[in-house]
Amino acid sequence: MASALDDDEICNDDYYSLLNVRREATQEELKAAYRRLCMLYHPDKHRDPELKRQAEALFNLVHEAYEVLSEPQARAIYDIYGKRGLDVDGWEVVERKRSPAEIREEYERLQREREDRRLQQRTNPKGTISVGIDATDLFDRYEEDYEDMVGGMPHIEINRMHISQSIEAPLTTKDTAVLSGSLSTHNGTGGGTINLALRRVTSTKGWGEVELGAGDTHGPLLGMKIFRNLTSRCFATAQCGLQFSSRGVRPGVTTVLARHLDKNTMGYLQWRWGIQSSMNTSVVRDTKSSHFTIAVQLGIPHTFMMMSYQYKFQDEDQTKIKGSVKSGFFGTVVEYGAERKISRHSVVGATVSVGVPQGVSLKIKLNRASQTYFFPIHLTDQLLPSAVFYATVGPLVFYLAIQQLVIRPYVRAQKEQELEKQRESSASNIAKKKQEAEAAVLLMQESVRRIIEAEESRMGLIILNAWYGKFVTDNSRKHERAKVIDVTVPLQCLVKDSKLILTEASKSGLPGFYDPCVGEEKSLKVLYQFRGVMHQVLSGDTEPLRIPKQSHRIDSDT
Repeated sequence: MASALDDDEICNDDYYSLLNVRREATQEELKAAYRRLCMLYHPDKHRDPELKRQAEALFNLVHEAYEVLSEPQARAIYDIYGKRGLDVDGWEVVERKRSPAEIREEYERLQREREDRRLQQRTNPKGTISVGIDATDLFDRYEEDYEDMVGGMPHIEINRMHISQSIEAPLTTKDTAVLSGSLSTHNGTGGGTINLALRRVTSTKGWGEVELGAGDTHGPLLGMKIFRNLTSRCFATAQCGLQFSSRGVRPGVTTVLARHLDKNTMGYLQWRWGIQSSMNTSVVRDTKSSHFTIAVQLGIPHTFMMMSYQYKFQDEDQTKIKGSVKSGFFGTVVEYGAERKISRHSVVGATVSVGVPQGVSLKIKLNRASQTYFFPIHLTDQLLPSAVFYATVGPLVFYLAIQQLVIRPYVRAQKEQELEKQRESSASNIAKKKQEAEAAVLLMQESVRRIIEAEESRMGLIILNAWYGKFVTDNSRKHERAKVIDVTVPLQCLVKDSKLILTEASKSGLPGFYDPCVGEEKSLKVLYQFRGVMHQVLSGDTEPLRIPKQSHRIDSDT
């Protein structure tokens, strides 16, 4: 269902599921489904006072669903924003004679006004903390002569640190202010900068940005950046700046031209003029399972060629392994590593860097929401096999231990807490739905008896057993009754002309159904007889189902 007004406002009444019709159902299909349920739930068909009361409640619910879906204006609102969209403030000024398209446009206008009010209260903070660690004493000390070695523990120190933070403040729907600052220190000396950028979206094809900055090491900065889509497959950026210092004004210009070479491949050409002039060309291919980059740069002082490859595993932890080779006037560096998602908002990664003359380094990175923590650890200035081994094996062993002892228990506990909160918040509604489902099953008994007699006479479709909910393993069978409900009667009641057709809507909204396990994955298991042969079928919660088509046969003695 389309999103409602707020993410936490979830409508539990699915009118399409209640009537068991497609979202694209015509007026004739709606009318046929409505008439069938009216015949089933009409209060005048029941003499028992309690059954009559229950039938009246279900009849009114069906009538409400039909009234909304049969009126084009109300249906247009319901399709986009759900049941609560019909009650939003502001609809009293909308003329009922408007078309569905005009209704949709009016609702989107109200939504934009609401977003504009929220815009003033929203920021997008991003930050990076980098702590450089010098651990060369762990390995290089063993390469020295015995008489030069100093006893005691190896000396490990923090030799550099960098902290940066930025926030975005939307001023209007087109204008954004970005305030950023950074502090850096290296071997006891450091400095800081602060920048303010104003960005305006000029059209659907581009935007422009003006930047002002100041720092205690480089002096004031004045810059400008422009982005423009040249064609549907090509865009360009241009950036220029003036850096003021005691040595005078240092201008700088950077331009980038990019083009989509195919669906997954981008080509870039970059030219930079200023303090570090260079020309760079690169090709980047990004697919669902891999990421490949090759780049060549000619410049002062850095000229190099680089190639990297990353493989993406298709698992829920979004595991990635990567490797790269970079060679230039500065030497050659080989890097390899991996990263993995450890929680909903956290990703951890480790990279080993081996180079000449750089030596061996281990880089650990942790992304937590929009914050990045980076720990480059320099192990040795030489190419030592022992340093490469420990840099590779050490983080892997440490991660596996933390994963088993800390991360998995924590994530499991978090999921259980969220699930329990969801159950508690929806307990009263689920209890109500359960009562409605039980009442519906009682009201269906007579109709189901007639349907079974008709189907038996023609060797048609008989629902022997049907269960809906979460199916657990044999080791947890004692919890199965709390997770699964019997929906044999409701399904048999939906059989018409030896066919059972369920749409793509959630099955928990069908007459006689309710959600037995809120927040968990559900499915429908059906054991039925058709033309004297037993079959079994398993269907996902929102998966369309057509019986007797696409079934799995079971031997009659099963």
